[in-house]
Amino acid sequence: MIADRLTEVRARIAAAARSVGRDPLSIRLIAVSKTVPLAQILEAHAAGQQEFGENRVQEALQKIQGSTDFLIRWHLLGHLQTNKARRAGASFAVIQSVDSVELLERLDASAAEAGTAPELLIQLDLAGEVTKFGAPPAEVPRLLEAADRLRAARVVGLMAIPPLAPTPEDARVWFRQMHDLRESWLATGVPRSMLRELSMGMSGDFEVAIQEGATMVRVGTAIFGSRHV
Repeated sequence: MIADRLTEVRARIAAAARSVGRDPLSIRLIAVSKTVPLAQILEAHAAGQQEFGENRVQEALQKIQGSTDFLIRWHLLGHLQTNKARRAGASFAVIQSVDSVELLERLDASAAEAGTAPELLIQLDLAGEVTKFGAPPAEVPRLLEAADRLRAARVVGLMAIPPLAPTPEDARVWFRQMHDLRESWLATGVPRSMLRELSMGMSGDFEVAIQEGATMVRVGTAIFGSRHV
């Protein structure tokens, strides 16, 4: 069943990409596996899925330790406290929730110590929601400036979790804002390598996100079904 759902999600990704003249291969599917048992993750992996996203460091580390025989790229999607940066920088291929210069520098230090080179995404708070984490857009230039000094980790793009919208079409404005912010920072001379990724769109709206430029979509429920927390 997971394999069938993956096939359907991949087909929807391809259709959304082609609808705006994009190459479907330019979009990476991150299977959001928080609360999902390792057995189901490995079932998805057997169906060809290689990138998985977790929200909690401790839960993720247990899954990482239990899947060392498999070629999996693990993404950290959830808020990361600075006191857990050391373990995260050494364990994840991609960390999508960087929202401060302090966290950026701690992740880089931990990666340098561990001999790893994680990719980092700056998480944006587009709407100033008190219930969500992320850097306000006005702070991003300072983060990008700090990213230029990293030794081991690399900033490669932006991530956002937009406000909950009644319909996928209502979310379009936030995805377009992400795209436009990226273009505005590129216009100031920020290297494209720092902003090549746009991680946006989830199970309910990833097709609209792709139409607005997403290069990564984070899909959980459409692959694994409803979560039982």
